[in-house]
Amino acid sequence: MDKRDIQFQIVPMEEHHGEAISTWRYDSPYDIYSWLPWEQMKALDVEFGNPVLRAEQYVSVLDEEGNLAGFAQYFPMENVTRLGIGMRPDLCGQGLGKSFVLTIVKEAQRRAPSNVIDLEVLTWNTRAIRAYQKSGFVITDLYEKMTPGAISKPYYCMVYRGERL
Repeated sequence: MDKRDIQFQIVPMEEHHGEAISTWRYDSPYDIYSWLPWEQMKALDVEFGNPVLRAEQYVSVLDEEGNLAGFAQYFPMENVTRLGIGMRPDLCGQGLGKSFVLTIVKEAQRRAPSNVIDLEVLTWNTRAIRAYQKSGFVITDLYEKMTPGAISKPYYCMVYRGERL
């Protein structure tokens, strides 16, 4: 089977998933997407280190063997579901993006069928932008916002315009 034909599945994010994700390290320039150490995330009560946020907004994405392949955040806004998406570093650039992203989109549609689905991506992240475009997202806006490193950078807002899954 071609790696690109992998069927991913969405499951609730367990604490051990969050702990594993916090160890993932991306090569530069993608290292901006690396997380704080797990104990620090829990102590600061941030993102998926916060048990309530983890349960309400985060899911884990597993491959067919049940291995943790990534995560998604479903950030609720008025009439919009904003996605946060992260793939395990060793899987990035392997042609899995479309299947991975569409699995996440399908879950967003299930959770809030009438919501617009969007995401934000740094304009230099052409690898992610290509995966999002192949999945049915289109660039709708360009603006500056703070990165996790507190530096203002240009971002695209991309809206899902693909078919209902």
